[in-house]
Amino acid sequence: MKHSELISRILIATVVLLTVATPLYIWKRTPLIHAQMSEAGGWTPGILKANAGEPLHLRFTSDDVIHGFAVGQLDMDSIDIEPGKVTDITLIFDKPGIYTFFCTRWCGVNHWRMRGTIEVSGSDPEPTPASVPLYVTLDVDIDAPHESPAVPDRQPSAIRGWELAQGLDMAALADPELYKSSSPYQIFQQLENTSHSDAEKWDMVAYSWQFNTTSEQLASGRQLYAQNCAACHGETGAGDGVFADDIADAGEASMESMSGAMASMMQSPANFTDPKRMLGASPAILQGKILRGGMGTGMPMWGSIFKEEQIWDLVAYLYSFQFEYEE
Repeated sequence: MKHSELISRILIATVVLLTVATPLYIWKRTPLIHAQMSEAGGWTPGILKANAGEPLHLRFTSDDVIHGFAVGQLDMDSIDIEPGKVTDITLIFDKPGIYTFFCTRWCGVNHWRMRGTIEVSGSDPEPTPASVPLYVTLDVDIDAPHESPAVPDRQPSAIRGWELAQGLDMAALADPELYKSSSPYQIFQQLENTSHSDAEKWDMVAYSWQFNTTSEQLASGRQLYAQNCAACHGETGAGDGVFADDIADAGEASMESMSGAMASMMQSPANFTDPKRMLGASPAILQGKILRGGMGTGMPMWGSIFKEEQIWDLVAYLYSFQFEYEE
């Protein structure tokens, strides 16, 4: 065999080897992740590993319906995962930690169970200390009843409240810490020494609530609500989302088959248009419920998904079901 022919065969063999070995290497590092409705298994595998600062290549396919993929605490757009197709994505994590990935497409009554984790290894010379939720700092029992003893006869208006507040000392009601730690009813009580009617006092409460948020925060909260909450709680917040009946049926079934504390595993979604519920709840209470979830009621835990500022944006938007704000 001539020397040139031998070199040619070696080159061809090398190209073939690289062509075959490279996909196998990628497959070994990035197994195909299957997405199924949670009743059929959810994400498989559901635990992924990565190194901080290094690219993580992921490949997805759906075994049933269209799902979505996103990672909590990251600024990223949701990725659609379609049946019969493979979707590729590359992520880079700046810091080590445990990140939650979740489905962003409403795929069934247990859609919220479509969650997995990415364990990111690496050294973090200056770890960011976890902030203590306000409801913990205030030692508030977020599971205790918090209905408002009084409710307005009409929808409170921030516009009317602003007009009424002129000439009054509203500095205390404009305090963001007081806003977060007090319910609307508690602020209503603070106005009892004024000469205004109850309806006017509620208008000033609405003004106080709008004063402590911004149009950008409300827009952010509206988007978060539409993407993550409306399917259960309804577009108008009345607890009548497309999955509300299924959740209620699941709750009735659990009542028939279980007893005691286990019988409350599923409940109808909260009605944010109910003034007793909302006007008796402080922003700190709502923050805690969103962070922690409903502890078996069917309300998922969002603390590993949303950033802190996103939760406050969502809380601010929930009160818009009670108060008429100026556009």
